[in-house]
Amino acid sequence: MSGPPPAAYFIRVAPHRFRPTGHTAGAWSETEQHISPLAGLVVHEIERYAAITSGADGRVVSRVSYDILGVVAIEEFEIEVTTVRPGRTIELVEAVVTSGPRTVLVARAWRLATPDTAAVAGGVAPPIPFAMPAWPMTSVWPGGYIASLDVRRHPHSGPGRAIVWVDTALALVDGEEVSTLARYVALVDTANGIGVRESPEVWLFPNVDLSIHLHRQPGEGPVGLDTTVVFGPDGRGVTSSVLHDGTGPVGQAAQMLTVRRR
Repeated sequence: MSGPPPAAYFIRVAPHRFRPTGHTAGAWSETEQHISPLAGLVVHEIERYAAITSGADGRVVSRVSYDILGVVAIEEFEIEVTTVRPGRTIELVEAVVTSGPRTVLVARAWRLATPDTAAVAGGVAPPIPFAMPAWPMTSVWPGGYIASLDVRRHPHSGPGRAIVWVDTALALVDGEEVSTLARYVALVDTANGIGVRESPEVWLFPNVDLSIHLHRQPGEGPVGLDTTVVFGPDGRGVTSSVLHDGTGPVGQAAQMLTVRRR
């Protein structure tokens, strides 16, 4: 008799191969993976690769962009990481996710050196409030991923504009320690679902990409999303978010949307 499913989004079954659990399902279809946990897993694999190839070189993932090439089924998949542009202070790496014969996602990450620039730091937006009421995101979206989240939403949020804190009690990879950054990134793609302009039962607006730019590394705790959603007049939209941790902004994220009526 099989036991209960692990309290994790993924199980490693081989050095570069993973099995997604039901916690990755949704939100557009419960037979497909939500991209958000996969984005965090890709960062985890990039950091593992960097530790092997470069050691403790002081560089950190500072920008990561994802192109979503197709539906990611809830089936086993592989991640391969390679170096595109080596360097001593900046390095570009690429992660390719394949499911069966198909490449389903390609990510590129800039790893940058981290010299002390505290004397000139500045320009960030003010922090968002931390105390917000719980919000049942499952009232808008189905799937195991959304059900796994603890979401608190600003009461003045509405269509096209929302401020939330998102957290989860689940591990990213069953039985593995992951970095604060990987855990943080695993929640960022939630942004496209927190301030929807139109009902997803009437309109489709999935994102075809995700780009994350960080001016500092996030701390532990929930992910703060200060998000704006814009729909254009010709089938395109953009979801833009200022990313926060418990002490203030850490960077920005953007998602390109394809908008169409169901």
